[in-house]
Amino acid sequence: MLQVQFIRENKQTVLDGLAKRNFANAEEILDQVLNADETRRATQVSLDETLAESNKLSKEIGGFFKSGEVQKANLLKEKTGQLKEKSKALTEELHTVTDKLQELLYQIPNVPHASVPAGVNEEDNEEVFREGTIPDLGDKALPHWELVKKYDIIDFDLGAKITGAGFPVYKGKGARLQRALINYFLDKNTAAGYKEVQVPHLVNEASGFGTGQLPDKEGQMYHVTGDDLYLIPTAEVPVTNLFRGDLLKADELPVALTGYTPCFRREAGSYGAHVRGLNRLHQFDKVEIVRIEHPENSYNALNGMVEHIKEILRELKLPYRILRLCGGDTGFTSALTFDFELYSTAQERWLEISSASNFETFQANRLKLRFKNSEGKNQLVHTLNGSSLALPRVLAGIIENYQTEEGIKIPEVLVPYCGFDIIN
Repeated sequence: MLQVQFIRENKQTVLDGLAKRNFANAEEILDQVLNADETRRATQVSLDETLAESNKLSKEIGGFFKSGEVQKANLLKEKTGQLKEKSKALTEELHTVTDKLQELLYQIPNVPHASVPAGVNEEDNEEVFREGTIPDLGDKALPHWELVKKYDIIDFDLGAKITGAGFPVYKGKGARLQRALINYFLDKNTAAGYKEVQVPHLVNEASGFGTGQLPDKEGQMYHVTGDDLYLIPTAEVPVTNLFRGDLLKADELPVALTGYTPCFRREAGSYGAHVRGLNRLHQFDKVEIVRIEHPENSYNALNGMVEHIKEILRELKLPYRILRLCGGDTGFTSALTFDFELYSTAQERWLEISSASNFETFQANRLKLRFKNSEGKNQLVHTLNGSSLALPRVLAGIIENYQTEEGIKIPEVLVPYCGFDIIN
């Protein structure tokens, strides 16, 4: 969430950034925010003055009663009664305008970093890096949804029977490969200095608002209405919320955490060949990395996250590219996002497998997550997160790109985790 002071002092910068996102009615909403804040501040001043006057009169009343001047005391008591009514009305008005201001701020996405290109959708994203060799599989290459059926390692029909479409069942070597990837990702992350945590898979509403999934993506989250809890769309939500409301010491930064969780997304309206098989699921596994950083170091940290994900993909020997997302494709809460995509030779298309993002102070302001800086003042931290990695499309890429006439070979780095080197 943007800070009102930042909007007030940098209105044109905010407008220029929101223009990159093609955000409609930006100036109108910003003006509403500034007007609501002016009203809020004026109401707060009136309330403070009223309470101060009431307190002053209360002391005078006490003095008059002590001196026996009961008539004067009673006259002032009438006036304090009027002031109490006024303060009550001002308090209600303050709550109303504060809620309105909060609702307006929740509608405004983050301001993109200066390096973010303008654009409307994924077609306007900027490729910044590419690495790896795309294998030549010949004319007989099969997409993963046919390969998993051939080798009986993932069953989409059985998942649909139990739950519905988008909830696959992993079987035999497919389940072991899935588990191997999770352990490999976690080991890589912890070796890089990330502390592993296990977190709940359901969160409350405050957590959803804290990291920005609510109200922006409310329709994409599964809601347990009886308890008013949400199934997590990513480990980013519970892991980042571990620090909601905290005041950290400067020497506690950076905080680097990693965690594995299943993720749940409704993906309403998704259909067609591009979401077939593992390409898009309602439940999938993902290993996440989260960083809480000093503002001066957050972009160095983002570059470090990108290099870390690169190393994983190099070890898996998968062809990939990195995109800097344009304004129209950048997530609501992010200031800068790099997407990783691997090439599926069998599908002849790029599949998104990871994102690394810097949210700057956007999430921290919602979370009220601060640190005490060198001047002894409380300052908002920067938060970052990345996937290292989301499993379904990595698994699809391995199954498709490592297919041979003998079976599906296992990337060398995963063999110790799997206990086998081929699926056949």
